[in-house]
Amino acid sequence: MARFVDRKSELAALERSYHAPGFQFIPVYGRRRIGKTRLLQEFIKGKEAIYFLADSIAENDQLKSLGRLMGEYFKDSILEEAGFSSWQQLFRYLNEKAAERMVIVIDEFPYLVNSNKATSSIFQKGIDEHLKDGNIFLVLMGSSIGMMEKEVLFYKAPLYGRRTGSLEVKEMPFQSLYEFFPGKNFDDLMAVYTVFGMIPAYLEKVNPELDIIENIRHLILEKGTFFSNEAEYILMEELREPRNYFAILKAVSQGKRKPSEVINETGLEKSHVSRYADILKQLGFLKKEVPVTERNPEKSKHGLYGIQDRFLTFWFKYVFTNRSRLEIGKSNHVETLIRDCLEQDIAHAYEDVCREFCLSLMAEGQLSFTSLGRWWSRAEEIDLVALDEDSKTAFFGECKWCNKQVGVNVYEDLIRKSNQVEWKLDSRKNRFILFSKSGFTEAMFDRANRENVLLVHKDRLLGG
Repeated sequence: MARFVDRKSELAALERSYHAPGFQFIPVYGRRRIGKTRLLQEFIKGKEAIYFLADSIAENDQLKSLGRLMGEYFKDSILEEAGFSSWQQLFRYLNEKAAERMVIVIDEFPYLVNSNKATSSIFQKGIDEHLKDGNIFLVLMGSSIGMMEKEVLFYKAPLYGRRTGSLEVKEMPFQSLYEFFPGKNFDDLMAVYTVFGMIPAYLEKVNPELDIIENIRHLILEKGTFFSNEAEYILMEELREPRNYFAILKAVSQGKRKPSEVINETGLEKSHVSRYADILKQLGFLKKEVPVTERNPEKSKHGLYGIQDRFLTFWFKYVFTNRSRLEIGKSNHVETLIRDCLEQDIAHAYEDVCREFCLSLMAEGQLSFTSLGRWWSRAEEIDLVALDEDSKTAFFGECKWCNKQVGVNVYEDLIRKSNQVEWKLDSRKNRFILFSKSGFTEAMFDRANRENVLLVHKDRLLGG
């Protein structure tokens, strides 16, 4: 079994629900490869628990498999041989057998729904008639976000009113990379993060003995590898006709972030782009970012699209765009392109890491803010802006991924740009934070000490 990394907050949430009295029903969801199964395997260690992985087979076969599993667990040879004949029989059996707290995990619940569209309603009835007054801790897991929302999470879903909580498993924080690759330095980790993101199943494939280009070559560019069709596999699981969705994601990966640019690049009508983009956002593949100062983000006309997932960003930018070359084995051109652009890609990814670092500073009590993001106008852009409505403080940050130390000129330019941000101009207090790959000049250190500027070298706070 793969090494278990991080997930402390997710485990804590599950443990809190586990120790709550009475019946508990927790839907656990998140995109494929995100680590849901490994999380639940860790959670059920040392507990009375049954884990069942559903499959794309007929309902009767699912019931027999689950019956054999439970028969083996309860040492019931008759059930082990015959299995269950119906879901109601399963619920009755659990009600009779599970006197003490017991965890039942059904992984890939959407497969059960595919085999019988009434499954969610059947589970609702089973909970109401047999489980709700007992001690079962029921977990239904799914990788198909659309299906989990339709059947479990939306307020109109059959099981919505029966859940006692829910847990979305997201990508791990950047800092977890230090656990995955204890021998790697920050620069190496940034390269891994930029290409593979924080998806555990992807990180486990990375060979720490090879540099990032060699990993890209062997894992992504060569035909028949785990990653060569990974993006298509994930998207096609959620989308029936992915062609137009792929066109939008490809355009965004190439830097076409404004809705008008996506329309021009794809040739799709405005209404179609808007509809497809909304679906991609709901499924967690696309995001629409607006300046952090926008009062009504949903109605903002300044939104920019971005791909939510770092690996998908990389795959659409380099693999999907160069599919014909890669199919005939001409990966050298693509590899050269990646070598030329990777530092720029890392610079963009570093901005995300800097924002995450600010969240960690807030968790430690060193910063306080109510909103965090970027700011831009037609002519200017600020990498990081954190606003605190309570103290009327605005934090402005610059993220520099380059081989030159950050000097006073960068700081003064940030001050100039901050004066253009129209948020509580007459009453706010301004603070500044600078992030740098290569450190800071002596003059900048002196200025920071005098003016209480926070300086972060890579991912280490130097002072303020």
